[in-house]
Amino acid sequence: MCGRFTLRVSPEQIADLFSIEQMPPLAARYNIAPTQPVLAIRDSYAGNGREATFLNWGLIPSWATDPSIGSRMINARAETAAEKPSFRAAFKYRRCIIPADGFYEWQKVTGGKQPQLIGMKGDGLFGLAGLWERWERDGSAIESCTILTTEPNELLAPIHNRMPVILHPEDYDEWLSRDIQKADPLLHLMRSFPAELMAYRPVSTHVNNPRNEDPACVIPLV
Repeated sequence: MCGRFTLRVSPEQIADLFSIEQMPPLAARYNIAPTQPVLAIRDSYAGNGREATFLNWGLIPSWATDPSIGSRMINARAETAAEKPSFRAAFKYRRCIIPADGFYEWQKVTGGKQPQLIGMKGDGLFGLAGLWERWERDGSAIESCTILTTEPNELLAPIHNRMPVILHPEDYDEWLSRDIQKADPLLHLMRSFPAELMAYRPVSTHVNNPRNEDPACVIPLV
């Protein structure tokens, strides 16, 4: 599962890694939570490369009668998303990348759960594989997204039984290509990221409350 994440880097760093010409205004985020707007990278329908936009975190299928279903669709299992009615159309036609520089998981320990901030060694920027949808009813429209998850690598297995699908930069073009409209050619991207490139550290339970959105969320425990 991936239920909270961070995006603290500058807009310029995001633009550079994901080849974006125009970035929307962006503030550092320390505790991004479900149902909130999240930055997403997708292929532009104007035909001029990639675009960065905001999508509601929690995918609302186009056929849903109630948009509140999105709060239960923050993650999609990479192994089955291409077949599930809620995600299969998006997997074929509406893929995106969610920029992040860390994500949280809660590890079971004696007496409770310890939040861990997980990411690349050096806290570098990376991209999570996502799907997006557009839901329209009665003249209103909501664009929303979900984050794909897979089996954990050996570093994260003791912490949680799932991890988000982290894409290698050389795979961004393939994942975002609207010329690929079948699931099979993309399934090889639905893999665990190499453990040797990642690290984690325990952080304060301050992050447990999604209303806490400040640097205290990411300060390592001594």
